[in-house]
Amino acid sequence: MTNEELWKAALNEIELEVSRANFITWFKNTQIAENKEGVITINVPNTFIKEWLEDKYQKLILKSLRNYHQEIRNISYNIVAHANPNLNMNYLLLKKQKSAPLPETQLEFKEFQNNNETGLNHRYTLDSFIVGSFNELAHAASVAVTKNIGTLYNPLFIYGGVGLGKTHLIQATGNEIKKNNPAAKIKYVTSEKFTSEVVDAIQKNEMPAFKTKYRGYDVLIIDDVQFFSRTVQGQEQLFHTFNTLYDSNKQIILSADRPPRSIGDIEERLRSRFEGGIMTDVSEPEYESRLAILKVKSSAKNHYLLDETLEYIASSVKHNIRELEGALTLVIAKEKLIGRPLNLDQVKEILNKNTQPKKLLTATQIIKTVANYYNIEEKNLFKKTRKKEIVKPRQVAMYLLREDFNGSYPYIGQKFGGRDHTTAIHSCEKIIEDLKKDERLIEEIKKIREILYTN
Repeated sequence: MTNEELWKAALNEIELEVSRANFITWFKNTQIAENKEGVITINVPNTFIKEWLEDKYQKLILKSLRNYHQEIRNISYNIVAHANPNLNMNYLLLKKQKSAPLPETQLEFKEFQNNNETGLNHRYTLDSFIVGSFNELAHAASVAVTKNIGTLYNPLFIYGGVGLGKTHLIQATGNEIKKNNPAAKIKYVTSEKFTSEVVDAIQKNEMPAFKTKYRGYDVLIIDDVQFFSRTVQGQEQLFHTFNTLYDSNKQIILSADRPPRSIGDIEERLRSRFEGGIMTDVSEPEYESRLAILKVKSSAKNHYLLDETLEYIASSVKHNIRELEGALTLVIAKEKLIGRPLNLDQVKEILNKNTQPKKLLTATQIIKTVANYYNIEEKNLFKKTRKKEIVKPRQVAMYLLREDFNGSYPYIGQKFGGRDHTTAIHSCEKIIEDLKKDERLIEEIKKIREILYTN
C-alpha cells in the first residue's frame, strides 16, 4: 500500500467519526509525506491545522492508520506552505459529490421554507454544524439524544446568547431524528407561536384539539422559551404538555437565551422541569473556532478567501456567528463583483463601513445599569459599606468601567466615593478571577452588557 493509498483509506475511516464540515476543514490539503520506522509524517498547510490535529484528532488519526499498518507507532506533522493539494482535494471533491451538498452561495426560495409538518428547515443539519470548545458539549448532548430519544437526556435544554447557533443545533437534531426515524412525529415551534396557538385555541374554543395535537408528538422542540415569561396560559399549557410527553418517554428539546434560573416570571414548577434533564450552554466561539467556521462557510460557497482575510474577519467579529457569516458574505460578494481577491486594506475598509459601530458608553450609564440590574439604589454603590449585596455590584461596575469604558484605576476609584486606585485594581482582579469559575457571574455580566449595548 502506497502512502497515498494508506492516507485515502485512513481518511475514509476518519470521515465516519467526524462531521463533514469538520472533516473538510481540518483534513483538506493534508497528505502523508513519509512512513519511516513506524512514524507517519503528515504534511499540513499551516501551524493552526497542525495544532488542531494534534489536540483534537491525534488518537483518531493514529487509530485509523493502525487499522491498515499495525506497526505505526506515532504521527508527526510537517508544515508545508502552499502544499500541493491535488491528492486530497480530488478525494474531497469526490466525496463531496457523493454526499449531500452544503448550502450554495445563493439560496433558492425553497431553502428558506420550513417543512409544513415538522416546522423544521432542512438546511440545518448536524453535518454543517461547526463544533468547537464553545459548543462541543451541547453538540455531544444533541447527538446522544438522536440515538436515545426520550430516554437519556430529557429534556435537553440548550441556552446561550443571540446568534450563537442554538436554533441551528436544535433544528439539526430534529432533522437527524426524522432522518433516522421517518415515522416519528416531530414538531419544531417557537415559544411565541406556541403561545399564539394557545390564545387562538381559547378564542375559538378549540383547546381539546390543541392538546391532542401537541401531546401526540414523539419529539417536541421549542425555541426561545424565555418568551414564556408572563404568559400565564402559555405556561399552563406548556406545563401539562411537558408532563404528558415526559411521562410517555417522548423527547423534549428546549432553547433559551439564558439558563432556566435566570428566566424571570416563570413558574417554579415549570423551571424545575426545564432543569430536570441536561442543561448545556453555547458560548461565544474562540478565535480558532471562528476561523474554522469561516473556512467551512467559504468552502460551502465555493469561494476561497486569502488566509489573511479570514484571519482578519475572525479577529474582528467576536461575539456572534451570524455577524461572522454576514461579514464573510459581504467580502465574498465584493470579490465576485470586482472579479479578484481583495487585499487586507480593502477588506478592512469594507467591514468598517458596514459593521455597526460599538455603542459608546458613559460611566454614568454603566453605573446606573448595574444598579438597576441588581435592584439597588445607585447612591448605595458609592457608600463605604461592605454589605455583600452592595460589594458585588460595585465590583462589577468597576470591572465594566475598566473593560468597556477603558477607565483608569485612579478615575474608577475617584468615581466610587474617592477610593484609592488599589481598591479599583482589587475589584477588577476579583471579578476577573471569579469569572473563571462562577457561571452565574458570567451570565450576569453578559446580561448587563446586552442591556448596555442594545438599549
